[in-house]
Amino acid sequence: MDEIGKFFAENPMAAVIAAGEVGFWVVIAAGLAVRYVLRARRTSVVLLAMVPLIDVVVLVATVLDLAGGAKANFTHGLAAVYLGFSVVFGPGMVRWADGRFAHRFAGGPPPPPKRRGRARLRHEWREFGKCLLACGLAAVVLLIAIFAIGTPEQVAPLWAWFPRLGTVSVIWLFTGPVWEALSGDREEART
Repeated sequence: MDEIGKFFAENPMAAVIAAGEVGFWVVIAAGLAVRYVLRARRTSVVLLAMVPLIDVVVLVATVLDLAGGAKANFTHGLAAVYLGFSVVFGPGMVRWADGRFAHRFAGGPPPPPKRRGRARLRHEWREFGKCLLACGLAAVVLLIAIFAIGTPEQVAPLWAWFPRLGTVSVIWLFTGPVWEALSGDREEART
């Protein structure tokens, strides 16, 4: 445990990102618990409306850290990627969790069955498109930070994120829609 504390003390942005991710799920769980267990819909709406504020906190902390003279590093780039993926995938995760809570605590309909065949392939292409959008948003945030900071030695760790975003996109393409397209034909043939 001492090593984890030391890591976060040396990398305050990593602590902000970790707290943002934990906070994301805590606020969602609290909002849904208030909605379905305590039956306080208005309060739950307020709590769930706070979810995007977590992204703002991560963004502001990153800007303040860099403006305060911190040298850009891996975690500053990670903050941009976290922001991109949270903005694009966050609303869907809230809807997913809401559906599960409604079913479990409020007699809502069961989650839809797993998609198969062409519906699954369409879903994988949509998710891949969201991945590209998230990577694009992260790239824009990275570019803004790069041009705001300016000095080449300070921004090198941020430039290093562009190949990583490309790698994530390629892996997502092949493990998502391409994999489904190749395995989906076998799936339909078995049914």
